[in-house]
Amino acid sequence: MQTFFVVVETIAFAIEALGVAVMLLGFLVAGGHYFATPNRFSDHKAYVRLRHSIGRSILLGLDLLIAGDIIKTVVISGSELSDIMVLAAIVLIRTFLSLTLHLELEGRWPWQGTEDER
Repeated sequence: MQTFFVVVETIAFAIEALGVAVMLLGFLVAGGHYFATPNRFSDHKAYVRLRHSIGRSILLGLDLLIAGDIIKTVVISGSELSDIMVLAAIVLIRTFLSLTLHLELEGRWPWQGTEDER
């Protein structure tokens, strides 16, 4: 049984590390594309693409971090009320960040759909 907890803890850590790596790599790739763009300082579209690329990588990274936190709390920490409350607070904060990032990037809430879907 102890081996199971070690494996699950390693998987949770790997998922969280992947979330951080996605955010860092997304930032580096988006920055690389931005700085490779000629006339980037006068081209507003290049700035918007930079913000969208960074925002998407942050959203994906946050989703992975939430998944890692859920795995750690549910499987490893058990069902102590304090652990569950901390997890709930973390998920609420990260969900709020995800929603506000989506609103800023897309100009609409996730549940509103695109113009084509309406």
